[in-house]
Amino acid sequence: MRVEVLYVPDCPHHPTAVKHLKAVLDAEGIPIEVHEVAVTDIKSAQELKFRGSPTVRINGRDIAGESERPESFAVACRIYAGAKEVGLPPIEMMLSAVREARKSEAT
Repeated sequence: MRVEVLYVPDCPHHPTAVKHLKAVLDAEGIPIEVHEVAVTDIKSAQELKFRGSPTVRINGRDIAGESERPESFAVACRIYAGAKEVGLPPIEMMLSAVREARKSEAT
Protein backbone atom coordinates (compact mmCIF):
# COMPACT_ATOMS: atom_id res chain seq x y z
CA MET A 1 0.00 0.00 0.00
CA ARG A 2 1.34 3.43 -0.91
CA VAL A 3 0.10 6.33 1.19
CA GLU A 4 0.77 9.95 0.25
CA VAL A 5 -0.09 13.38 1.54
CA LEU A 6 0.34 16.09 -1.06
CA TYR A 7 0.51 19.60 0.34
CA VAL A 8 1.43 23.21 -0.25
CA PRO A 9 4.42 24.34 1.84
CA ASP A 10 3.26 26.28 4.91
CA CYS A 11 -0.19 24.66 4.75
CA PRO A 12 -1.48 24.87 8.34
CA HIS A 13 -3.51 21.66 7.88
CA HIS A 14 -0.73 19.47 6.48
CA PRO A 15 0.86 18.38 9.82
CA THR A 16 -2.50 17.52 11.37
CA ALA A 17 -3.60 15.57 8.30
CA VAL A 18 -0.39 13.50 8.46
CA LYS A 19 -0.86 12.97 12.20
CA HIS A 20 -4.46 11.78 11.73
CA LEU A 21 -3.49 9.53 8.83
CA LYS A 22 -0.68 7.91 10.83
CA ALA A 23 -3.09 7.33 13.71
CA VAL A 24 -5.54 5.61 11.35
CA LEU A 25 -2.77 3.43 9.91
CA ASP A 26 -1.56 2.53 13.42
CA ALA A 27 -5.09 1.69 14.57
CA GLU A 28 -5.49 -0.59 11.55
CA GLY A 29 -2.13 -2.27 12.21
CA ILE A 30 -0.53 -1.02 8.99
CA PRO A 31 3.12 -0.13 9.65
CA ILE A 32 3.94 1.80 6.48
CA GLU A 33 5.53 5.12 5.66
CA VAL A 34 3.44 8.15 4.76
CA HIS A 35 5.09 9.86 1.78
CA GLU A 36 4.80 13.64 1.94
CA VAL A 37 4.91 15.47 -1.39
CA ALA A 38 5.28 19.26 -1.56
CA VAL A 39 3.47 20.92 -4.46
CA THR A 40 5.01 24.30 -5.17
CA ASP A 41 3.71 25.45 -8.56
CA ILE A 42 0.79 25.08 -10.96
CA LYS A 43 2.77 22.86 -13.35
CA SER A 44 3.40 20.38 -10.53
CA ALA A 45 -0.23 20.67 -9.43
CA GLN A 46 -1.40 19.76 -12.92
CA GLU A 47 1.09 16.90 -13.32
CA LEU A 48 0.14 15.47 -9.91
CA LYS A 49 -3.58 16.18 -10.38
CA PHE A 50 -3.43 18.04 -7.10
CA ARG A 51 -6.76 19.28 -5.78
CA GLY A 52 -5.51 21.37 -2.90
CA SER A 53 -3.71 21.11 0.38
CA PRO A 54 -3.73 18.62 1.94
CA THR A 55 -4.64 15.82 -0.47
CA VAL A 56 -4.45 12.25 0.80
CA ARG A 57 -3.94 9.44 -1.70
CA ILE A 58 -3.85 5.72 -1.12
CA ASN A 59 -2.44 3.63 -3.95
CA GLY A 60 -2.67 6.70 -6.17
CA ARG A 61 -6.34 7.34 -5.51
CA ASP A 62 -7.63 10.50 -3.88
CA ILE A 63 -9.53 9.44 -0.75
CA ALA A 64 -12.23 12.01 -1.54
CA GLY A 65 -12.83 10.29 -4.89
CA GLU A 66 -13.15 13.51 -6.85
CA SER A 67 -13.37 13.71 -10.63
CA GLU A 68 -10.41 14.31 -12.91
CA ARG A 69 -11.47 17.77 -14.15
CA PRO A 70 -8.30 19.67 -15.19
CA GLU A 71 -9.70 23.00 -14.01
CA SER A 72 -9.79 21.69 -10.45
CA PHE A 73 -5.98 21.45 -10.11
CA ALA A 74 -4.51 24.30 -8.07
CA VAL A 75 -1.86 25.34 -5.59
CA ALA A 76 -4.36 26.23 -2.88
CA CYS A 77 -6.11 25.07 0.26
CA ARG A 78 -8.68 22.30 0.08
CA ILE A 79 -12.13 22.04 1.57
CA TYR A 80 -13.60 18.61 2.36
CA ALA A 81 -17.34 18.04 2.39
CA GLY A 82 -18.54 16.83 5.76
CA ALA A 83 -15.32 17.77 7.55
CA LYS A 84 -15.56 18.62 11.23
CA GLU A 85 -12.32 20.60 10.99
CA VAL A 86 -12.04 23.06 8.12
CA GLY A 87 -9.30 22.09 5.67
CA LEU A 88 -8.83 18.54 6.96
CA PRO A 89 -10.10 15.34 5.43
CA PRO A 90 -12.46 13.59 7.85
CA ILE A 91 -10.84 10.75 9.81
CA GLU A 92 -13.75 8.53 8.77
CA MET A 93 -12.86 9.19 5.11
CA MET A 94 -9.24 8.20 5.78
CA LEU A 95 -10.29 5.05 7.61
CA SER A 96 -12.68 4.01 4.87
CA ALA A 97 -10.02 4.53 2.17
CA VAL A 98 -7.41 2.55 4.13
CA ARG A 99 -9.81 -0.34 4.67
CA GLU A 100 -10.89 -0.34 1.03
CA ALA A 101 -7.26 -0.38 -0.16
CA ARG A 102 -6.41 -3.24 2.17
CA LYS A 103 -9.46 -5.16 0.96
CA SER A 104 -8.48 -4.58 -2.69
CA GLU A 105 -4.94 -5.77 -2.05
CA ALA A 106 -6.19 -8.94 -0.36
CA THR A 107 -8.18 -10.06 -3.41
